[in-house]
Amino acid sequence: MESSRLLWLLPLLGSVLLSSDPSECVMISPTDQTIVTKAQGEKVTLICKFTLASEDVGQLDIEWVMVQPDSEQTVILYNTGKTYDTYHMSGRVGFVDPAPSLGDGTIEILNLKPTDTGTYQCKVKKLPGIDTHRVQLTVLEKPSRTKCYIQGSQEIGTDVTLKCTSQEGSPVITYNWIKTTDTDQLPPTSVLNTDTGDLLMKNASQIYSGSYKCVSSNRVGTDECSVVLNITPPMNRAGTIAGAIIGTLLGLSLLAFFIFCCCKKQREKKYEKEVHHDIREDVPPPKSRASTARSYIGSNRSSLGSMSPSNMDGYAKTQYNKVPSEDFERTPAQNPNFQPPKVAAPNLSRMGAIPVMIPAQSKDGSIV
Repeated sequence: MESSRLLWLLPLLGSVLLSSDPSECVMISPTDQTIVTKAQGEKVTLICKFTLASEDVGQLDIEWVMVQPDSEQTVILYNTGKTYDTYHMSGRVGFVDPAPSLGDGTIEILNLKPTDTGTYQCKVKKLPGIDTHRVQLTVLEKPSRTKCYIQGSQEIGTDVTLKCTSQEGSPVITYNWIKTTDTDQLPPTSVLNTDTGDLLMKNASQIYSGSYKCVSSNRVGTDECSVVLNITPPMNRAGTIAGAIIGTLLGLSLLAFFIFCCCKKQREKKYEKEVHHDIREDVPPPKSRASTARSYIGSNRSSLGSMSPSNMDGYAKTQYNKVPSEDFERTPAQNPNFQPPKVAAPNLSRMGAIPVMIPAQSKDGSIV
């Protein structure tokens, strides 16, 4: 009777064994860590704790991979008692528990980068059991290098805009302005744009003056900057315009004077260069008056040497200290005032003159 009952239970036991799922032998402990957001440069801990069943008799394998749209990129492995971490995150990733085979396959990634963003999968396998768990990691960059400045005239009655922007940081970045002088409340006429960081203040008055701070933030961090607003009465625009015109005219005058001096200097250099290279024919020097005077005086002295003392009366009056003029060098035709010196007949004979008879002429020109 008992043997017949056992034979009846065997088919039922076999069906139960065949219908059981081997993957339920290895079980990863449930966790609410499915989405994680971290800042660049920080570290993250991805949890993967599991339990094994007595039916799992194969070798234990723990594998972390980054799931790509069309492939998987290995992060770290544990197999047959050894850890393999020489992949694209080498030096930045490791198991939290030095002995992950005891049921803790949690890993830690250091110095996160924006490229580390992705879906990570933990797979625990000990045949015939297999189980997996996935977590979405997002690495963001904190806002940094935030700058504040003022746009527009800081005069009473004008519209002034305080601008704030972060040069680095992952979107979405929001901006918020607060007044740090006297009160945290912004002026009543101000309009804030949290997306662009612009704070518009219409019809500004002196009570708007003070220090303002802008805080930029995203999901992983904040940054800030400050600016000082000083609302002043309107300035004398007429005087400013007149001063600008006078300054411009003076500048143009100085520029024109400088150009004139340069042009003049250039012309002088050009003239000197032309004169230096110009070859001219030498003009003969004028006749020397001193030589004429010396020849004249010498001739007179030779004449005087042949004269007797009785004939020296006429020449004694001659002033030899005077230099003869150019009249002596001209012919009688060229110099109508020229009169040759008078010499007595006896003196002419001593000088070797030959007497010549000149026929007389009548009034009508006939020879007598």
